Amino acid sequence: MDYIEQTALFLIAIVANWFSALAGGGAGLIQLPILIFMGLPFPLALATHKVATVALGVGATARHLREHHLDRRILLLIVAAGVPGVIAGALFILDVPARQAEIALGLLTLSLALYSWFKPQLGLHKNGRNRSTAGFAVGALVLLLIGFANGALSAGSGLFVTLWLVYWFGLDYKTAVAQTLVAVGLGWNGTGAITMSAMADVQWQWIPALVAGSLVGGYLGAHSSIQAGNLTIKRLYELVTLIVGLKLLLGPL
Repeated sequence: MDYIEQTALFLIAIVANWFSALAGGGAGLIQLPILIFMGLPFPLALATHKVATVALGVGATARHLREHHLDRRILLLIVAAGVPGVIAGALFILDVPARQAEIALGLLTLSLALYSWFKPQLGLHKNGRNRSTAGFAVGALVLLLIGFANGALSAGSGLFVTLWLVYWFGLDYKTAVAQTLVAVGLGWNGTGAITMSAMADVQWQWIPALVAGSLVGGYLGAHSSIQAGNLTIKRLYELVTLIVGLKLLLGPL
């Protein structure tokens, strides 16, 4: 690739990861289709995207650590429950056609947007709940299933984690997004990147530009999320989930 194409990849990564860090997921909506459009077959594009998005977690974590609003118990639960699902999903998708799974995931993602929209007070204020052993067990089971989707499709799974944290554990949107970016961005995406790169090829020549853009976009998006109010994040979350859901249903354009 020449320097113009590398610059384009860098800018694309900034935009994709800025939106993801602000809304709590959705980087694959922009970045993955563009990698395919630029000539990479789906498995190669997915593996390359997985490796690059680890930097999203690094950039977002660097910003959120300064605010001291990360919940260690929730972070540990997300990582411990989701990582086995991520590994299983990454291995599953290498040998299974993903179109039917994309349609199902698209319908579920649209349901997230509608659910949040028709619950006007959801996620605007903290209301801690389900912190018992049984509550954490149910939370872990759902996170395991979301982790499987993350490993298999890498398309909006962070959005499911964000809403699950809001719905089940009573987090507000701003706090939920922070937990998602750190745990999913580092724990899940790191696991997915290692698994995918071991099982499939990666376009390593594109990685430096994508990683640099993911770092910058993740940091800027986390900063924007911290500065924004919960209502702004909620509306952006609903917009991103709506677009991701429609994109999954429509498939490659």
